Amino acid sequence: MSPSACPAVSVLLPVRNAESTLDECLLSIRRQSLDDFELLVVDDACTDGSIDILRAHAASDHRIRILGNPRPGLVAALNLGLQAARAPLVARMDADDRMYPQRLQRQWQWLQARPELTVAGSQVRIFPEAELRAGLREYLRWQNACLSSEQIATDIYREAPLAHPSVMYRRRRILAIGGYRAGDFAEDYDLWLRLVQAGDRLGKVPEVLLDWRDGPQRLSRRDPRCRREAFDRLRARYLASDPRLKQRPLAIWGAGRKTRRRCRHLLEQGFRPQVWIDIDPRKIGNRVGGIPVCPPDWLANAQPRPLVLVYVANHGAREQIAAQLQDLGYRPGEDFLQIG
Repeated sequence: MSPSACPAVSVLLPVRNAESTLDECLLSIRRQSLDDFELLVVDDACTDGSIDILRAHAASDHRIRILGNPRPGLVAALNLGLQAARAPLVARMDADDRMYPQRLQRQWQWLQARPELTVAGSQVRIFPEAELRAGLREYLRWQNACLSSEQIATDIYREAPLAHPSVMYRRRRILAIGGYRAGDFAEDYDLWLRLVQAGDRLGKVPEVLLDWRDGPQRLSRRDPRCRREAFDRLRARYLASDPRLKQRPLAIWGAGRKTRRRCRHLLEQGFRPQVWIDIDPRKIGNRVGGIPVCPPDWLANAQPRPLVLVYVANHGAREQIAAQLQDLGYRPGEDFLQIG
């Protein structure tokens, strides 16, 4: 196929040593029902047979453009592709995943019909399913249920609400906000946090449009930028500049050691809760760092009403706490925030 001078979509695919999955990935892209796209493949210092696979596909499909990354690294590869893209919409893809045939068409239609959205993700299926851990299953359940821009903004501090290779976004806006940033954090979660804090709206097509591969080589399993400590630091940076935390007193739900360890990044920036909230009778009535530990009922009569940061991350506990807070008249996103 011949490339369009101004395609509808640019697919951005960084590749580093992905020869075992790359052919399957490329075929899923080339078989899209929307065929007016360019595929920008950024060679991120490959040393295996990936380049031979790419060249073979590019020889028979002129929509494929192979770019060399002069500054190896994922963030540099992503920003290089963003600069080179010719379409107003960019779809992210990873070399070990698979697009469903309608993916580009459905997301293109979704963004055309919703000009207020900056980003449109999709629901995803993780494979191979037989090997999924309980924690990842729970994360997938939550992420696939977090669909609207309101839900995403409310839960942005809980976890990354979008699977990076599932998204399509407006290129001009992503460039205007600074593109991807490098640091001791996951570059995609940093981008979502930055966009939400800037007032952009992120949504999701309520359909599974991507097979998201899990395995020991997955970046989120081996990259230190994706460890819990790194996510805690990143959330704290954005929480510290969230105006909601500066307008009201704070209450932190969770007085145990794990919770205190996770929220210390925020406390180190000068924030001090008015109270710790806990349900453990052995903790209630004590003081931690000079701050009293109180039961949830304390929140019912608190004046002024504090902003509650829920740092409890146990499976099932988040939903129970959210229900309890709402029974007390606290509204998600306004009176309490769930912190991952």
